[in-house]
Amino acid sequence: MHIPVLKKEVLELLDPKPNENFIDCTINGGGHAAAILEKNGPRGKVLGIELDRELYRRLNSQIVERLVLVNSSYANLKEIIKKNNFGPINGILFDLGMSSWHLEESSRGFTFQKYEPLDMRYNTSQELTAEKIINKYSQEEIERILKEYGEERFSKRIAKKIIENRPIKTTFDLVKIINQAIPRRQIIHPATRTFQALRIAVNQELDSLEKALPQAEEILAPGGRLAVISFHSLEDRIAKNFFKRSGLKILTKKPIIPSEQEIKQNLRSRSSKLRAGIKQ
Repeated sequence: MHIPVLKKEVLELLDPKPNENFIDCTINGGGHAAAILEKNGPRGKVLGIELDRELYRRLNSQIVERLVLVNSSYANLKEIIKKNNFGPINGILFDLGMSSWHLEESSRGFTFQKYEPLDMRYNTSQELTAEKIINKYSQEEIERILKEYGEERFSKRIAKKIIENRPIKTTFDLVKIINQAIPRRQIIHPATRTFQALRIAVNQELDSLEKALPQAEEILAPGGRLAVISFHSLEDRIAKNFFKRSGLKILTKKPIIPSEQEIKQNLRSRSSKLRAGIKQ
């Protein structure tokens, strides 16, 4: 089950009122959207965007009144709004974390803890997969991806080992290679940064976020609020820099982080940071 992160804090910052309209740019399991729909009735709507066709199909089978679902990327935000004639828009949420479904049920290799193919696509109609990157890209390009998107200090050693051990087909194959390349004493699992980097590269996550945030500011109604939940430093840096240069009034001088109680209930929330602003 997908547990929405920082739900109480998101509701406080977005402050949904009766009959207002909101966009959940990363609807995932629908937890945040459901909480907003409890507040913005009787005529307020939520437009939920989901890139993964399978997850969209599952959500769409559970028809919820006042919820508009769209199978697309939030990089296409303005186009989505125009096509669905959705507005005025009083609040927008980006929850950039992966859905628990992707880790636990998708069987696409998002986690190094399961024996699965190296896929890592949200949009399964696209050609690029993690396996293609691992087996077709040059050593220099793999090293760049691991360093840039995973902030992996052993990127050169891992990339060299990958080239030496091709072809690599499964998550466990890759984990074995990473373990051979990295010193054993690590605070986090040695494969964590590599898997993050590959997922970001496959799905162009940072590029999509850079494209979407200015669109979100533009389409917000005056007084509308924008909230962004990030889960690693690269996402948070993009959000932080965007809010600084935007015309929004910043509502979070420092990012909001989960309480100890929330982390105990949902360990995946531990790295989350929430930033928000309001359009004047």
